[in-house]
Amino acid sequence: QVQLVESGGGLVQPGGSLRLSCDASRSVFSITAMGWYRQAPGKQREWVAFIDGGDSTNYADSVKGRFTVSIDNAKNTAYLQMNSLKPEDTAVYYCTSKGLWGQGTQVTVSS
Repeated sequence: QVQLVESGGGLVQPGGSLRLSCDASRSVFSITAMGWYRQAPGKQREWVAFIDGGDSTNYADSVKGRFTVSIDNAKNTAYLQMNSLKPEDTAVYYCTSKGLWGQGTQVTVSS
C-alpha cells in the first residue's frame, strides 16, 4: 500500500528550479512532519531538509538558502522547492514521514 507518492523530478539546467511534491492524500495519516533525503549515484543517502507541523524547518548546509520545505495541510502534501540548482544536486530525492518513504523521484541538473 503506497502512502507517500512523490512527483516533480526531472531534468533542469544549472540555475534552474524544480518543486518536488510528496502526496500523502491517500494515506490514513495527516502529515505533521516531513523529511527529505537524496541519494546520488555511488553515494550514501543524505539528509536534505526537515519540516515539522509547527513550520520549524532545518536544512543541510549544502542546500540552505536555495531549498525550501513546506506542507499544505489541506492537501496533505509536502513540497520541496529547489532553486538555483547545481549539478551536484543531481540525485534521487525521497520524502519520509512516520517511518514511511516515498518511491523517490530523479532530479538531474545538467546543461
